Amino acid sequence: MSMRPSPSRRQALQQAVAAVAALSAPSLATAAGDEGNAVKAARAVLVRRFGPRAGQIDLTLAPRATATAPPWYRVKSRGGRVRISGDTPVALTRGAYSYLKSIGAASVSWEGDRVALPDHFPDVDTGRVATPFAHRAYLNTCTYGYTTPWWGWARWTREIDWMAAHGVDMPLAMEGQEHVWRALWREFGLSEAELADYFSGPAFTPWQRMGNIEGYRAPLPSRWIDKKKDLQVQILGRMRSLGMTPILPAFGGYVPKAFAQKHPEAKIYRMRPWEGFHETYWLDPADPLFARIASRFLALYTQTYGAGTYYLADSFNEMLPPIAADGADARDAAYGDGTANAAAAKAKVEIDPALKAQRLAAYGKAIYDSIRQARPDAVWVMQGWLFGADQHFWDPPAISAYLSLVPDDKLMVLDIGNDRYPDVWKNAKAFGGKPWIYGYVHNYGGSNPVYGDLDYYRRDLTAIASNPNTGKLAGFGMFPEGLHNNSIVYEATYDLAWGAGQGSLSAWLSTYARSRYGATTPQLDAALGQLVQAAYTTRYWSPRWWKSKAGAYLFFKRPTATIGEFPGHPGDRAQLDAAVRALAAQAGAFADQPLFVLDLVDAARHLASLEIDSQLQAAVAAYRAGDISAGDRARRQIETLALAVDALLGVQPETLATWIDDARAYGDTPADAAAYVANAKAQVTVWGGQGNLNDYASKAWQGLYRDFYLPRWSRFLDTLKAAGTGPFDETVVTRDGVAWERAWVAADVAYHRQRPADPVGGVKALIAHLDQARKTNA
Repeated sequence: MSMRPSPSRRQALQQAVAAVAALSAPSLATAAGDEGNAVKAARAVLVRRFGPRAGQIDLTLAPRATATAPPWYRVKSRGGRVRISGDTPVALTRGAYSYLKSIGAASVSWEGDRVALPDHFPDVDTGRVATPFAHRAYLNTCTYGYTTPWWGWARWTREIDWMAAHGVDMPLAMEGQEHVWRALWREFGLSEAELADYFSGPAFTPWQRMGNIEGYRAPLPSRWIDKKKDLQVQILGRMRSLGMTPILPAFGGYVPKAFAQKHPEAKIYRMRPWEGFHETYWLDPADPLFARIASRFLALYTQTYGAGTYYLADSFNEMLPPIAADGADARDAAYGDGTANAAAAKAKVEIDPALKAQRLAAYGKAIYDSIRQARPDAVWVMQGWLFGADQHFWDPPAISAYLSLVPDDKLMVLDIGNDRYPDVWKNAKAFGGKPWIYGYVHNYGGSNPVYGDLDYYRRDLTAIASNPNTGKLAGFGMFPEGLHNNSIVYEATYDLAWGAGQGSLSAWLSTYARSRYGATTPQLDAALGQLVQAAYTTRYWSPRWWKSKAGAYLFFKRPTATIGEFPGHPGDRAQLDAAVRALAAQAGAFADQPLFVLDLVDAARHLASLEIDSQLQAAVAAYRAGDISAGDRARRQIETLALAVDALLGVQPETLATWIDDARAYGDTPADAAAYVANAKAQVTVWGGQGNLNDYASKAWQGLYRDFYLPRWSRFLDTLKAAGTGPFDETVVTRDGVAWERAWVAADVAYHRQRPADPVGGVKALIAHLDQARKTNA
């Protein structure tokens, strides 16, 4: 399958690449330094990830032949000596990793690395390998809540190395900004007590930054702010040394409630209470205070972390823009969000299109101007998520108006959600001539069902790279809300972004197996093919939202007696069963490969979780029908499967115990440690607010099956069993369940990771349990 664009498309791509290259050139020159330092940075990645022998690979940084040339690398190996040339340190690192993968010598993933360099490197000459994407972006604002709150420099070192190996050059770099916000708001007169009430806890900072929440699980300890400041200095130093162009934060307009109270003369909107939290406050960009705050934030940020080119400002993340109605006080007239206009919204009064367009255009221009005044060479970056998530408001004229008054080369849109909202860029007419990045979120909330759609990515990236109507398409990216799962998806997509894996999917899978497990067999290739057909043909895991309940599986959702209405899970369950058995049959040859064992366990626990959901439906139906015996039989199967899965999941790098232990270890005082643990426990369970966010970040982790999901459902099923065919007040039962959840979060309980002594044997036992469950139901 070729990703080679048509001649006309090549010309358009060259123009887009040239425009983006021109934007990036100053920061690249500053960041990468001289050629020797750039090569040194790339070599350091190779040594850290692949060992001292990888440091002997010859690396040559070669400039692009022309300004319009796409990023590239070339690998030549002869007589055991490997030479790699490329136009950036990232390209050099990517070239080395691609070569080592192709010969089955290395795999770099969140689950761990496998490195086995050969005594003699095979001969190869790849020719020039060029990507059609000027930038390869990575990370999501939410990743900094769902995954990184407790990371230190060692973990960030590994992640930046992962980025370089996968060819990423444009990561979102969101750590450390609270240090700047704190200094800024102090300058604007906020007291320490007011700041303590303002900042949300560590696991919830992304939504604080985007204006969705304020002061949730406050205070945010000063020691966390200080440590993240020091960490961001290291992060940016490493990214820049590799020639990456990190995306940095900017002011999007949200101000503390205390600031709003101190400035009654300012045009500050009271925004809607997002997902049941209390309201937040947004400063109109036309107000003179907006430019002052934005300029001072960037000045302080530059003093602390150095200058950048790309600055992210998201003003309307799942928050609709305020559009004043005629005669209304603008501060209370948010369109559908504010209070004074609530009656009009309920009456479905349509806002005047001309007023809407005028106001949106003014907002867009003012936000950009606020960045430009402090950083004249800066590019405003915005996530395009709002255009899909709130498409009832963001129709094509609204999108066009919002972007219309910003110079074309001074705005970049991250169109992140094409796995869920695939037509945003089309509706937006390729964002009206602005550079933009095409990509997928894939992961939501760090939740980890086994899914993705490998064939879709191959077809879709081929189509987007050859489409003549994509305007200034400037790159591709993966924007996961959380990490540490489904590594195969990210391996596949970044391979495609660099033109690798253009042959058959089966051939790519075979190479993937050799790099990840050290070898493969026809039987293993066939089993992986079955797994892909069973689970990795799902673009978006739709069951994560069902009847306004979040959670990857029914077992992870807050219990309800209506689960008989659940429409089922995506994927082919029968084929998944066959794939798990086929993989287990290969375990004799691969049981000494930790990544094979991890992948086998992952597939098996996914299969078992689907069966648990079926047994839950059976138990609920039986109890409501008064069949106590059948309900009890289903419950025994639920308990057996849940405990078996929980025991197996000790092989995973991340468990409930490690998540909590990492949070506790980040604390510098007992009080800080206790607050971080409560943050950690809340995020993966109740989340927060009075909306539908509970279980949004549900995890298939050891500890959660046994100590949270199973007892929560057991309590619910006890009440259902007691009710029999009589009345069942689910509202009362749910209220009691919510109290139990909150008590669970608050409880000071020590959790311990327990690694299974024989995970392969555990998988085979789990398969036997599944067989028994089916016989019981027959």
